[in-house]
Formats: sequence, structure tokens, C-alpha cells
Amino acid sequence: MTGTAVDTATPRLVRTAAELRATADVPRQRATVMTMGALHAGHAALISAARERLGPRGQVVVTVFVNPLQFGPSEDLDRYPRTLDADLLVAREAGADVVFAPSVDEVYPGGEPQVRVAAGPMGERFEGAYRPGHFDGVLTVVAKLLHLTAPDLACFGQKDAQQLALIRRMVRDLNFPVEIAGVPTVREPDGLALSSRNRFLSPADRESALALSRGLFAAQGAVADGADAALAAADDVLAAATRLDPPLIVDYLALVDPADFTELTGSAGSAGSAGSAGSAVSPGPIEAVLAVAARVGGTRLIDNLPLHLPSGAPR
Repeated sequence: MTGTAVDTATPRLVRTAAELRATADVPRQRATVMTMGALHAGHAALISAARERLGPRGQVVVTVFVNPLQFGPSEDLDRYPRTLDADLLVAREAGADVVFAPSVDEVYPGGEPQVRVAAGPMGERFEGAYRPGHFDGVLTVVAKLLHLTAPDLACFGQKDAQQLALIRRMVRDLNFPVEIAGVPTVREPDGLALSSRNRFLSPADRESALALSRGLFAAQGAVADGADAALAAADDVLAAATRLDPPLIVDYLALVDPADFTELTGSAGSAGSAGSAGSAVSPGPIEAVLAVAARVGGTRLIDNLPLHLPSGAPR
């Protein structure tokens, strides 16, 4: 972070909504960064972006809450890392004022909520198809945390592009008085998108997983030749990785509209099956996201890259 001096004292740790309200001792802007903990440089970038936007007089609140509603029955809720002491250090260095780390009972008093936010058709595509109900759980907790933290600004990572699109839509549709800011994906030196799940990768797993970012950047290099060329370039890299040991098992590779995650052209299946969606033709360059999800070993990873499709691309 540059350009804004911040207090590097340890952020105040609060556990309840009442304690959080008590931190708003003077009228000032507030930004919220929502996390499930196990903070890394990607989260730090979100916190730094929030601090940069608000300046030294604003209040940056980081939430640390492992949300049980967004984990399926066969997913890694118990395995998800809990590292609050280390998280406080990351939050401090990035410029947070407050870390709100509530219990499940604080967020969901009385047990699992009977009334939830439904993600609708956009939440049933891609990640939603592979993780049924996941985005309902995400939007429910985001709505709850927006209510509890009452921010003027909330920062989310572009790495979770479908989640970001859904949160923006929810905020618009339900009239939340908050600005949603997307922050670019942070990558490790070898190109792997930062994720709390990266710690579960063995060296061999990691080598296979690098095909995700390599495929995306291959597509970026080929996009001047059109959407199909970009998809084919990514598909070639991913197909080769399916023959590695351990193999990369691709759930989907798709070129989508970043606003609603409808497919523009390409594959919604496994590597090697890219094709055209047969949609209308755009009269000029359009924004798109190339999204990919795959499993390696026991770990599932997602990644994406914004692309600028040339004139004449299907949409």
C-alpha cells in the first residue's frame, strides 16, 4: 500500500455485534472486508484497498467467520484452517482497525436460519451447479454481515468472480446502501492465484494446479484472434494437465459475461470440449471473464481472468 499512513497498532478484536457497534465512536466512513480467516496476501490486498479508499480517518473492519451455510455435506468445513492469531497480524500490517470474529451463534442466533437469500438462476451456473446451495449460503452471510457491520464500502476479490457478480446483484436488487468494490486477484510468483486452500497442495499437486493460471494466460495471449482461439489456447494447457500425476480434473472452462455469468462462448464441461454458444454478435469489443475450476488431489481450486473480446465476438 502506498500514499496513506495508517496506525499499525494491533486491530481491536471484537466478538459480538454490540462490541462492534461500540467501535463506531465518532461519525466516519466504514469499509468492510469479509473473510473466512486464514488470511494471506490476497486478503491483505483487500484490506489495503479499503484503507486506501477511506484514508486514515476511515474505519476498516475485517470479518473473520467460517460460514457453515456455504459448505456442502462433502466439503471441507472442518478442514478449513482457523488461524486467528496470525490473521490479526496480517490485518494489522494491511491497515485494519477492527477484526470482527463472531461465533456461529452470534451470526445465526437460534441455529440455521429458516429465511435465506436465494441466489436465483445466476447462482445455479458453474460454481452453483457443482456446489448446489453454495451461493445461497454466501449471499445469506454477506447480507447478515453487511447488516451487522453497516459499511459504506465493501471490498471483495475478483478471484471469486461469480460470487462478486452475485453480491453486486443482491446489493442492487435489495437496495443495500453500500458500494461494492472488486479488487484484482493476487498471484504467487509462479502464477497460482492465492487461496487459503493452496496450503493443502503437495509439491506434485501444485505443479498440476499451475495449469489453471497457465491456461488463462495462454488464452489472454490468443484473445486477439477471437474468443474461440482464446478458449482453445486455454483448453490445450488444461488438457495436457489431465495427463499429469496427479491429474488435473477440470470441472469447467467457460467464457462468461461478468455481470451475470451467462456463457458467451465455449465450454461448460471438461477440458477439450470448447465450442460456440451460438449467441448474437457484438458490434464492438466486450468485457468477458474466462473462468475455470478444477480438482487436484483432494483440493478444488478456481481461477479466472478478465478478457477483452475483439469486435465480432459472440455474446
